[in-house]
Amino acid sequence: MADFLKYVFSLIFISVLPALLFAQSPQQKLPEKTRILFLLDGSGSMLAKWENTHRITAAKKLLTDLVDSLRTAEHLELALRIYGHQFDRSQQRCDDTKLEAPFYKNNHDRIISILRNLGPKGTTPIAFALEQAAHDFPAGDDARNIIIIITDGIESCDGDPCAVSLALQRKSIFLRPFIIGIGMDRNFEEQFGCMGSFYDAANIRGFRRALDQTLRQSLGKTTVSIELLDVLDRPTETNVNVSFINRFTQNSAFEFVHYRDGYGKPDSVEIDPVLSYDIVVNTIPPVRKNNVGISAGKHHVIKIKSPQGQISIDQTGHTEYKDRVVALIRDTTDRRIITTFTLPGNERLLVGRYNIECTTLPRTVFKNIKIDQSQTTPLKIEQPGVVNFVASSKGIGSIYEIRDDGSQRWIHNLNPNQPRHTVTIQPGKYKIVFRSEKAKGSKYTSIKEFEIKSGSSFNIRL
Repeated sequence: MADFLKYVFSLIFISVLPALLFAQSPQQKLPEKTRILFLLDGSGSMLAKWENTHRITAAKKLLTDLVDSLRTAEHLELALRIYGHQFDRSQQRCDDTKLEAPFYKNNHDRIISILRNLGPKGTTPIAFALEQAAHDFPAGDDARNIIIIITDGIESCDGDPCAVSLALQRKSIFLRPFIIGIGMDRNFEEQFGCMGSFYDAANIRGFRRALDQTLRQSLGKTTVSIELLDVLDRPTETNVNVSFINRFTQNSAFEFVHYRDGYGKPDSVEIDPVLSYDIVVNTIPPVRKNNVGISAGKHHVIKIKSPQGQISIDQTGHTEYKDRVVALIRDTTDRRIITTFTLPGNERLLVGRYNIECTTLPRTVFKNIKIDQSQTTPLKIEQPGVVNFVASSKGIGSIYEIRDDGSQRWIHNLNPNQPRHTVTIQPGKYKIVFRSEKAKGSKYTSIKEFEIKSGSSFNIRL
């Protein structure tokens, strides 16, 4: 028997072990493979003089040098698409683009050969070329898809490169593009900034620097640690979800549940440096740090103030309410509902003040409740009572709360389709106003006052 039990336990351990190991594997990590598509302007304007050479000559030379230097880069594939190079400008061909060198390993010589023989001719259909580039990336495997656009002019075919770029990024076809503007005015940055990250190459040295920066940003391994600060700016907060939102598309790029080790240090996570982020700490309410730029090849420590405390609400006899009691946590300024939870219960909230409304009958309201750092603010609601209204026939009835000053407030209508009603009500003074459906006039309205005490239960005949 003992041997049999050992055999069973060994089978259980073997079956559970892979799941345990998988649970400890990083669930979100960057793909090992990176693909870079160079989208090169081959329009006639690239023949313009630039310093002591021509724009196209400088572009071909520097791009050739870059491609040649990447021969030994592991897990990297390159491709080249050109636009405006097949037809003369006089033809205004807005479909003039071609994938000249598709993605595959060790195609550096092919790309260099195509660059060597390139002669600019036509117009500048950036939007169309970018749209076609969506088909250049092989489907089905895990890779980071990056586009580097090299151009000396803006769209000349009435396309909308910004709309195309945004749509393709939202579909995760590629990451945010890099745009290198050759010999262009800084004013063009606004027009290209809506497409991706714009680099102004005012001269050849600037062009070389822009190529280096885009490559570094594309390939540099980057990590971040998030320090969640309390009211004293100490990194003591943790165990809350942190979202890295792609600032351009507003899609979620990474989600991490914050962790601190036994020494109180937050761990490091790898993120993609190509993107810029809005970081959302999903406290209640959330804390947002917008437009966080990430430099590739570095470790970043990002500090976000997000001090938290806790609210706890209890009520004896809450089960008397058929639909349970719900606490509505509201902002004190605009009254919007921040979160809800059922009683009894508790919730972590940002340090601050809140208005709390609980769905008792009548509503129980706590105003300007203070939440302190790492403290629990306890609230308690009185136990309700139960009253049974019994009528000889169906009718129309309403319950009113009688306030201390004698004024009244409506709180509840009886169901007109039934003669018996069981209502759970908070302690206080009330009255019922009722008319039977068989009564032939409003003068037969019945009015009865009653008082509810905690835990009480009684009948009222109508």
